[in-house]
Amino acid sequence: MRKLCMCLFACMALTSYAQLQNKEVWKLPEMGQGAVRQLIRIPHIQGYHTLKCDFHIHTVFSDGEVWPSVRVKEAWRQGLDAIAITDHIEYRPHKDQLSGDFNSADNIARKTADELGFILIKGSEITRKKPLGHLNALFLKDSNPLDVKDPLQAIDIARAQGALILWNHPGWPDNQSTIYPIQEELLANRKIDLVEVHNYMEYYPVTFDWITKYNLAPSANSDTHNTIENEFGTDRMLRPITLVFAKDRSEASIKEAMLDRRTAALFNGNVMAKQEWAEQLFRSSISYRIIRQSPSAVTLEVENLSDIPYTVKNAKDELIMLPAQKAVMVTLVPGEMLRVMNVFVGHNRNLEIPVE
Repeated sequence: MRKLCMCLFACMALTSYAQLQNKEVWKLPEMGQGAVRQLIRIPHIQGYHTLKCDFHIHTVFSDGEVWPSVRVKEAWRQGLDAIAITDHIEYRPHKDQLSGDFNSADNIARKTADELGFILIKGSEITRKKPLGHLNALFLKDSNPLDVKDPLQAIDIARAQGALILWNHPGWPDNQSTIYPIQEELLANRKIDLVEVHNYMEYYPVTFDWITKYNLAPSANSDTHNTIENEFGTDRMLRPITLVFAKDRSEASIKEAMLDRRTAALFNGNVMAKQEWAEQLFRSSISYRIIRQSPSAVTLEVENLSDIPYTVKNAKDELIMLPAQKAVMVTLVPGEMLRVMNVFVGHNRNLEIPVE
């Protein structure tokens, strides 16, 4: 009853405010959309929370065009649960116009994140030409010590702070996804934790096999420099994101999930994950009821509970479309194997699910 009274009081207060109108000023607070958050509906799996995250974002404190607090607001409005602002350590084209150090962007954004109950992960991008390339240090405590000449020293400094290392866009800028000796050394010493299988508007199929071979967590990120709407539009599902299967909705749980490699990359309607998590994600997304059944065929009403549309092929190579948040009628053969064409568990390997 008390909660109901409080809600009614809030509505009355809003109505009273809306009535503060006269011939001089007519206020229209209902036009404001800043407090409206879209929802991305992707089911939780096996007791884990499915968190929607972007771990590669830039602001005006490196080569981005957006203020740090705006990064948090736009991510919150698009339905994300966490982001990392990862401005370049070595490349700061706006430094003559901006004061501050390598922690400034995070400091500014954190106040907004706290106000929204949003998870902000402290990060920085270690930036070198290939063969090393670019790497994000995530879960930093202090970004300033990373400003050293030797990038391998910067990685060690980050890891000494408890940071995890994300290998960014391995196929950029030369369109070659190559593991050079320097990466082999880092991988052998377990100094790389995640790899971007997708960055911005490109993905790297060969990296799909690296996930298993080197026990890496897959990641997809926007690497956004402009506003997210200018780059990916207003559709919340067009932004590439990393799904993290976390024990709870917290920064500590995101880090624990990454260490356990419980992530999936979601990009352009595709999912890339290790077999275990890809299968659980798909199974959690699908509900069905049997309409008709015989020894040779079963007709089902299949509902896709997720905002991810799925494309499936049966044993006859026929396409079955499972659109997001809709149900379709499907006839299948008991025991046949289905391939989920937009869910990858390796290079040129799709998730396979038996009809049980």
